[in-house]
Amino acid sequence: MQPMPHIYHKMRRLSFSLLPQRTCHLHQGIFTRYHQSTIIPGRSSCQQRRVVSTAHIQHIQDLSGPEQRLLNKLYEGLIGGQRASLAESITLVETQHPRKKELAQVLLQRVLAYRKEQESRNGGKPVAFRVGLSGPPGAGKSSFIEVVGKMLTARGHKVSVLAVDPSSCTTGGSLLGDKTRMTELSRDMNAFIRPSPASGTLGGVTRTTNEAVVLCEGAGYDIVLVETVGVGQSEFAVADMVDMFVLLIPPAGGDELQGIKRGIIERADLVVVTKSDGDLVVPARRIQTEYTSALKLLRRQSKSWNPKVVRASSYTSEGIPEVWAKMESYRDTMLASGELQGRRRAQQKVWMWSLIQENVLQHFQNHPSVRDSLPHLEERVTKGAISPGLAADLLLKAFSSS
Repeated sequence: MQPMPHIYHKMRRLSFSLLPQRTCHLHQGIFTRYHQSTIIPGRSSCQQRRVVSTAHIQHIQDLSGPEQRLLNKLYEGLIGGQRASLAESITLVETQHPRKKELAQVLLQRVLAYRKEQESRNGGKPVAFRVGLSGPPGAGKSSFIEVVGKMLTARGHKVSVLAVDPSSCTTGGSLLGDKTRMTELSRDMNAFIRPSPASGTLGGVTRTTNEAVVLCEGAGYDIVLVETVGVGQSEFAVADMVDMFVLLIPPAGGDELQGIKRGIIERADLVVVTKSDGDLVVPARRIQTEYTSALKLLRRQSKSWNPKVVRASSYTSEGIPEVWAKMESYRDTMLASGELQGRRRAQQKVWMWSLIQENVLQHFQNHPSVRDSLPHLEERVTKGAISPGLAADLLLKAFSSS
């Protein structure tokens, strides 16, 4: 495939360096300075690894006065723990506006550098604990998060809740209404609740939520809870951006083991049987036994941790402290073995490839040759004149031959 100059230069300009050389203070924030160099075809892999771009510095130099003032204000408010600055920063990373997306990346680089400095002071260990929570509708996720969140803020933690809302394909609106349901937690000054709309794409889930997690940690939130409703593939995307994945299941819902996808159970580090109070205590115990047996048959994800099954009630708060004790035990075990840090490094690579796939698909759809051929080929596919595979091959050929 011949290179496309306009895309190549655009992607080079938007790329970020991976090899920091020294740090300098700019506007009371930390920027990373890089050596200037360019990628030259034909270099050896060792030479290529030493090649980095100066796109980040170029971004800084390209900022206008108002843009610099905006980023300084957001950054200083963010690391100062101001919830309004955090909310505005997340809005910036969620935008689809090309220039604002570039500004968002500059802000994220500053926050990442600040967070890395904090981690180095913490002995190289993460300063925040990321927990993903999923489960079928009606499992009581919002009630559980509210009770756990209130308990943690009372213990001196700062808790942020990012709810991955599956957006409606028809209206674009989100399905979860967590701020309206977590009334107590939303009024807590040590808590921050934010819906993160999927916008119809799993890449959207990964990008906006992942970057929101980084911003929340930069703002001083040491517990980040990421909630998703278990109705599709979004829970797998969430599992790839958290330290611990918790599956919440109700005690009475028919054939439970058949009703929840095996793949989700395999990803779970902890299973919580919710609503274990009153008449539901007996079925909750039965489900706990069933899941404990089922988990023994599944392949272990970690060498250091065996998934546990616990019961809890958000109504009576019974079992809630025990659930958090299990989460802390998981965190300590995984940190001690180094698996938690390894998982984060692997997730960064998964995130990068997810964004590449999303952007490559966008470039493909916007390519002039593809745009011209697409309506005609789609019509022929729907009429059965050609197979979908042949249509895909023709479109790929049009894309690669231009």
